[in-house]
Amino acid sequence: RLLAKFIYNLHGFYVDLYFTYLEINPLVVKNEQIYILDLAVKLDSTADFICRQKWGEIEYPPPFGRDAFPEEAYIADLDAKSGASLKLTILNKSGRIWTMVAGGGSSVIYSDTICDMGGASELANYGEYSGAPTEQQTYEYAKTILCLMTQEKHPKGKVLIIGGGIANFTNVASTFKGIVTALQEFQPKLVDYNISIFVRRAGPNYQEGLRVMREVGKNLLIPLYVFGPETHMTSIVGMALGKKPIPKETEVEFATANFLLPGGQSKVPIITLQLIK
Repeated sequence: RLLAKFIYNLHGFYVDLYFTYLEINPLVVKNEQIYILDLAVKLDSTADFICRQKWGEIEYPPPFGRDAFPEEAYIADLDAKSGASLKLTILNKSGRIWTMVAGGGSSVIYSDTICDMGGASELANYGEYSGAPTEQQTYEYAKTILCLMTQEKHPKGKVLIIGGGIANFTNVASTFKGIVTALQEFQPKLVDYNISIFVRRAGPNYQEGLRVMREVGKNLLIPLYVFGPETHMTSIVGMALGKKPIPKETEVEFATANFLLPGGQSKVPIITLQLIK
């Protein structure tokens, strides 16, 4: 009974502090007393913003057995203070292919596609932003990547892939505003470092997000190509790497959808594609 009560309370402690692993070895019971002689635990680092007051200041070991770059540490700190997900790993600071991808699954797909198309040696970073980050958080994330991109020039210029699948609840227009603000701030350097940008996104308010991105593209004075769900998610990788031709942009008109019509019928949005000559 004593041990059962201890284990029950220990489980509550485990859940309350967001442990992912707990080992007690050995545990000794003597004279109706329980003694923990050694203990090891692992924490769920994504719960840092919830448990920081309970945990205190926790230092996590650096990934891949190396010290984190200052930019990685900065994004990790933003991530720890947010319910959203903000991740950044620098692979090759001298690389010419940079990504700013929405979604963990999408980030893997984009990185795999870049490597499959022969861009592994030039892939500069791996990371993702997801979980409905705020406009300010997305701005900070984008600014960090642009700052890294503009530290070294590349003889062939550089490409930035702003990609993603179809968001479920992330407001694409809001996150894109944060990215646009960062792009405008870095406009002179984008030109100086010969940077081309390829965008593909869909999800809530994506029409407005793509419209804003197209508008700012007219003033950045760099090649900026914007695509929505009419373009396959990874198609922009082939375009960015010069493996596929870049099609003429399409202007997409969207009718307002009335999803709750009388009689339980639904109306599908009408999408009209028109090539801009």
